[in-house]
Amino acid sequence: MSTATATPAESAAPADAAHAADAARDPFASLNAEQRAAVEHDIGVAAPRPLLVVAGAGSGKTSTLAHRVARLIQSGADPQRILLLTFSRRAANEMGQRAAGVLQRLFGTSTQAFASLPWAGTFHSIGARLLREYAGRIGLDPAFTIHDRADSEDLMGMVRQEIGLGQTQKRFPLKGTCLAIYSRVVNSRDPLDAVLQSTFPWCGEWEEQLKRLFGAYVDAKQEQNVLDYDDLLLFWSEMASDPELGPELGALFDHVLVDEYQDTNRLQAAILQGMKPDGRGVMVVGDDAQAIYSFRGATVRNILDFPQQFSQPAEVVTLDRNYRSTQPILDASNAVIAAAVERHAKTLWTDRQASGKPELVLIPDEAEQARWVCRRVLEQREAGIRLTQQAVLFRAASHSAALELELVRRNIPFVKFGGLKFLEAAHVKDLLGVLRFAQNPGGRVAGFRVLQLIPGIGPATAARILDAVAAAAAPADALAAYAVPKRAEAEWRQFAALFRTLGTTGLRWPLDVELVKDWYLPHLERLFDDAPVRAADLEQLVQLAGGYGSRENFLTELTLDPPDATSDRAGAPLRDEDYLILSTIHSAKGQEWKAVHVLNVVDGCIPSDLATGSLEDIEEERRLLYVAMTRAKEHLHLVVPNRFFVKQQAQMGDRHVYAQRTRFIAPAMLRHFEECVWMDAETPQSRKPMPDSVRMLVRDRARQLWK
Repeated sequence: MSTATATPAESAAPADAAHAADAARDPFASLNAEQRAAVEHDIGVAAPRPLLVVAGAGSGKTSTLAHRVARLIQSGADPQRILLLTFSRRAANEMGQRAAGVLQRLFGTSTQAFASLPWAGTFHSIGARLLREYAGRIGLDPAFTIHDRADSEDLMGMVRQEIGLGQTQKRFPLKGTCLAIYSRVVNSRDPLDAVLQSTFPWCGEWEEQLKRLFGAYVDAKQEQNVLDYDDLLLFWSEMASDPELGPELGALFDHVLVDEYQDTNRLQAAILQGMKPDGRGVMVVGDDAQAIYSFRGATVRNILDFPQQFSQPAEVVTLDRNYRSTQPILDASNAVIAAAVERHAKTLWTDRQASGKPELVLIPDEAEQARWVCRRVLEQREAGIRLTQQAVLFRAASHSAALELELVRRNIPFVKFGGLKFLEAAHVKDLLGVLRFAQNPGGRVAGFRVLQLIPGIGPATAARILDAVAAAAAPADALAAYAVPKRAEAEWRQFAALFRTLGTTGLRWPLDVELVKDWYLPHLERLFDDAPVRAADLEQLVQLAGGYGSRENFLTELTLDPPDATSDRAGAPLRDEDYLILSTIHSAKGQEWKAVHVLNVVDGCIPSDLATGSLEDIEEERRLLYVAMTRAKEHLHLVVPNRFFVKQQAQMGDRHVYAQRTRFIAPAMLRHFEECVWMDAETPQSRKPMPDSVRMLVRDRARQLWK
């Protein structure tokens, strides 16, 4: 999110000089009045009240939070006693760097060490650290390993088979669905029957079997000394609610600051309340209008109810000055979100004026939508807006299918966000699996995967080997002594030797990763046709490993905050220096572009026809449109196709269905938009100027359809 203020070009040099002079005297001079109020909140007060900063889109929340950290340290707060919780390691690092910059201007380079924030990180990474420190007091082995989502699914699948739920006569939920249900119950703190009724109604008949499965899954994790993502929050929450441990945890920190609070779930809110029941020193920053992740268990209620969640009421500061978008874009966005049923009221404003309004583009159909977007993107490119400064956003990944074909046809390079995640790639999981198995030989998911990399060892043999390892006092000896099938003997000796080496005391990290990579490369070439591309990911792992102090730390942090995507599925096109951005709205949150095109702004797409089951669902869909609109800095185009082609409808065959403009843009809001009717740009007659009488007739007919 950009936090730099916009300055008119004609006065840039004097303004920059004045800003530099002000910053030299006062490092907080760049803050506006509301930002400064948040930064100065209860400074010097022995028991600072809880603070909620409602930070509108593009209002400089990151800068505000970083300056708050710097101001606390300036006033004498111990950086070792500041807990900063974010949703990515990158955000935590950025906060620390910005705070260091402010402190450097305050005290000079000799005090940079004061900006070191040892307790800055994601909820899950901080949770993992606290659990290791308190493991002995809560019945955990400190050497536990952490399963990522895929490994957790695999373990759920193993347990599902072991207790006979994979052999039912009727269709029992698959392992991924079972894990999703389990995770929703843990994070929402709702009972299983309520979760099934509201989110997984097709699984309602299996409630008793799911209870049995989840109990067995928890037992399996304990037996194998592994935790999943949800455990990191669940155990932390249980510690925070304990009458003895809760106050002890809270006493570790004088200040607790939370970024993106609208994206937290009930478990995370319970952690804050357990550690700081009076809210002393708690500051959260977020925007209820951008709460769009309920499918991950997040709840907008956390930020809406925050002012009354502690024993003393919280102060609320609203950041409503926007540094990103022009005022016409903000006027339209404000109108959309103002219709929300419940919200922290704010009206975004800016000094950035523009003559043009956002466009509401009325298009005949999906095919024409794709052609129009391509044409408009190229026009803006010719006008000086690079492709990388333009984005096409959509509610669901499938909505861009027609556009992708048209982009390829016109040779317009693009990158679509939402590809294969790094830790989901088979080759990455293989290498990390070896490290995890060496770290925790009791972990059956990692062991089961790794053993089957060896030709001649199948599932049955792998299971027997793991049983032998689990029963042995010395796992390395058990592996070396196991009699594998003859065709696997040579490879088995190499693996057993590697496993023994990885367990050697004093092995200098990150030599572990190099050894595993060297062992795995021949298997990589055997298993994958694109081995050279995948090998680049393994080199990336080796480089990443050098930044961690130990194998345990590496496996923990990489699991909790992995790289975004694999080298063969993400990044810019290799042959083009400029490329268009395609993204789901969920993936676009926190980003910004000069020009934004939003596809399928019609009922059924926004809101999705799958997300209108309750008022809460519909309100989140409204916020999704708001998030999409507020990504635009200068140009915003909402595209409204009139009809969609639907294939193979039962009894009706292929047919066209007509759409209505999204319900979130009511007739009274149309004054904030420039309505544009677009006919088929590929036919000769459409290239001719449309007479005003015809244009008005088309518009009137379109409006009748979409009212």
